[in-house]
Amino acid sequence: MPPATDTIFLPMLTPTKPAVVLVSGGMDSAVVLAIAREAGFAPHALSVRYGQRHTSELDAAARVARALGAVAHKTVHVDLRSIGGSALTDDIAVPTDADGHVIGQGIPSTYVPARNTIMLSVALGWAEVLGATDLFCGVNAVDYSGYPDCRPAFITAFEALANLATKAGVEGQKFRVHAPLLHLSKAEIVREGLRLGVDFAQTVSCYQADPEGRACGHCDACRLRAQGFADAGVADPTRYVNGARIG
Repeated sequence: MPPATDTIFLPMLTPTKPAVVLVSGGMDSAVVLAIAREAGFAPHALSVRYGQRHTSELDAAARVARALGAVAHKTVHVDLRSIGGSALTDDIAVPTDADGHVIGQGIPSTYVPARNTIMLSVALGWAEVLGATDLFCGVNAVDYSGYPDCRPAFITAFEALANLATKAGVEGQKFRVHAPLLHLSKAEIVREGLRLGVDFAQTVSCYQADPEGRACGHCDACRLRAQGFADAGVADPTRYVNGARIG
């Protein structure tokens, strides 16, 4: 049975205002971590082992946190596989281009019930302990798969909840949920990451990556990522199963 949490503290060069940044190991959260750091925050990276199909994204999260200057990286264990209901946490096939799945048509089976709500709630709890009032997450409402918890209304609602449901909020602290990628296209995210020095080769986006972090090339996450690099006119550093993207 794994411990509830594990935390790695990294050297902090200059003391700055703390913030909690959700870091999944994918490209979007890596860019958000770099944005938080550039904005002058002391970023505390938070990853969640929620019973997802593979853990290579969590390995990537640890690499990203270290490379991008997080002052701490904590992984919290929440067993969403015990309730299932998603292709990422249950015995349900991940939709791909091979089976005719079209991105953005309805909410796909890769939606994990309440995942972003749960992750932000854990981030909020850690923020209270740290004395931080700023949370960062990589949700995106432009190039995404149609998840309801990636919309601006969700971010606004969660921020309101954070200020109502916490001791810090009741005592006058003002929580803010930062979603700096909310209105950016994948191509714009790629360009912003390159400006900030993000090494996208360290990240893993695929919903069904293999143990080495190599991508399938067919799921929504792979297709959106590949299109983002193509639209940005930038070489895609993603490693694919069998050495090349198919489809």
